[in-house]
Amino acid sequence: MKKLSLIFLLLLPYTYCIAQLSIRNDAFIFAKDEVVFVEDDINLKEANSTFYLRDEAQLIQGSGTTGNSGLGKLSIFQTGTVNNYAYNFWASPVGNVDTDVAGNSDFRANANLFEWIGHIDPLLNDITSTPALYTTALDGTSAPLTISSYWLYSYNPGSLYSDWDHIGETGNLTSGYGFIMKGITGSSSQLYDFRGKPNSGTINVAVLNGESTLIGNPYPSAIDAHAFIHDTNNNALFNGTLLVWEQDLSVSSHQTVNYKGGYGSYTISLDESTESWNAPIFSSPDANGYPSGVGSASTSSKELHRYIAVGQGFMVDGTANGNLQFKNEHRVFYKESDTESEFFKISTQNKNETTTIENSFTYNEFGQIVPVDYKRFRLNINFNNQFTRPLLHNFHTTATNGFDYGLESIINETTPTDAYFVLGDVPYVTQAHNFDLNLTIPVVIKVEQNMPVAIKIYDIQNFNNQPIYLHDKQTGVYYDLTVLNFETNLATGIYDNRFEITFTNSNTLSVDNFDDLELSIFQNNTLSHLVISNPKSKQINSVSITDVSGKQIANLNDLNTTTEYQYSTKSLSTGIYIVTVNMENNIVESKKIIVNN
Repeated sequence: MKKLSLIFLLLLPYTYCIAQLSIRNDAFIFAKDEVVFVEDDINLKEANSTFYLRDEAQLIQGSGTTGNSGLGKLSIFQTGTVNNYAYNFWASPVGNVDTDVAGNSDFRANANLFEWIGHIDPLLNDITSTPALYTTALDGTSAPLTISSYWLYSYNPGSLYSDWDHIGETGNLTSGYGFIMKGITGSSSQLYDFRGKPNSGTINVAVLNGESTLIGNPYPSAIDAHAFIHDTNNNALFNGTLLVWEQDLSVSSHQTVNYKGGYGSYTISLDESTESWNAPIFSSPDANGYPSGVGSASTSSKELHRYIAVGQGFMVDGTANGNLQFKNEHRVFYKESDTESEFFKISTQNKNETTTIENSFTYNEFGQIVPVDYKRFRLNINFNNQFTRPLLHNFHTTATNGFDYGLESIINETTPTDAYFVLGDVPYVTQAHNFDLNLTIPVVIKVEQNMPVAIKIYDIQNFNNQPIYLHDKQTGVYYDLTVLNFETNLATGIYDNRFEITFTNSNTLSVDNFDDLELSIFQNNTLSHLVISNPKSKQINSVSITDVSGKQIANLNDLNTTTEYQYSTKSLSTGIYIVTVNMENNIVESKKIIVNN
């Protein structure tokens, strides 16, 4: 391929590959809904030389090392998803064009953020923008787009809220680092036009051991999270999890202590087959930025996917001092309208269908359907119906008893009321093991005040009817979560040695031995009676009846050694119920019944 020099308008309606690209004078390229691949450098020579990417068009560059140059600008759109009270996490795909030098340039808001305004002339409509305006007031506005510079910050490695660095509209930000910016009044969908010199090549971002850094996709194309996470330069420098911020848009306050938000976590396995996403829980920060008080539920369907969209910022936690690297080889052409890429926005996926996409990932309403050689389940741990902490557990033969990069995610920050898996004293929101029937998985629960707690299991994959128990070590009772939810009341405290997940019930008699007891549980819908037959007069400590949501309907404690006990079900609504019989020696048996009234 030869170097292509353009001094005229060029429309690219399909994939276009060239070695080098030079645009001169007032010529421009307009690419729509396709990818443009340039092996080496791009030179947008004069200030009015322009390269437009529209309708999800993207630019990918190859292994050339010359570096982009010129005084002209590439233009690419991205839409913010928050209002004037909340932050999006961003990373710029372009830098300033103050001087004509080869290589990447710093991002500066007043040089690189524009508002698309359109034009009465259809030929100019898609390419007409004007520089965004700025205000020191707390609220940004639209028409014309006026961004509040008060809320423009970057984040350098550190452990305190004060490590947020104000950059405003005039501060410079090196390519690869992220920034936060609030939206505008009256809308959570503001279009921004990023214009400047397109970033390309290897981009370094510094991380420190034990510290967080705000970084993001630095290119005018999607990047592959798998390629970035498992790059041999990167996997020794951070824990393999990308953290994305979400904020409660119903909170109309600029006071930090009133914010409600949290970080969702994403990682992907080395073999590329299994993604692990966990939604955030919302909490309010204290004066130092740490979570305080009881959290609240995140009810959105926002998710991060494998192919990270243009402009997406995220946090990473360093495990060693060094430079993470973004590389051109991480870049992919993947549209946001496809299943596996979005600017951390609400998914448009039909939750009632299973969808297969080009990379052979398959999805259901909870996320990915894992391959047959993996197992997984999720837990929802509900605190007094105020919020739910979601936890994910993966199982694969490659998992170890230590930290498994790409299969596990450490919780960035726990809240005073929370739940998590644990390894040593490190909390995990996603954990992995090699499956074994004798495996025990500790679950830590902490509550800041007395409250009811409920545990529900869901998204159970490839367990083939295997029971999954929650073992309450204090009472010795095993609860099969695949049959019924667990509910209890907990006093203030940290329960770090009470609850565990198991796959065998050491207190349950074998099926044959339980049958020897001749205990039977059945529903007589003709007489509207639950009947418990106990012909051998074995000691029955209690019987509980719950509905399928886990709500307790009745708790019976007066059976003792009665040979037959009948309980009227006339007052119950038609539906499925769970009857749990607790016998002597901590023997527990549960059975589903169907009441038809």
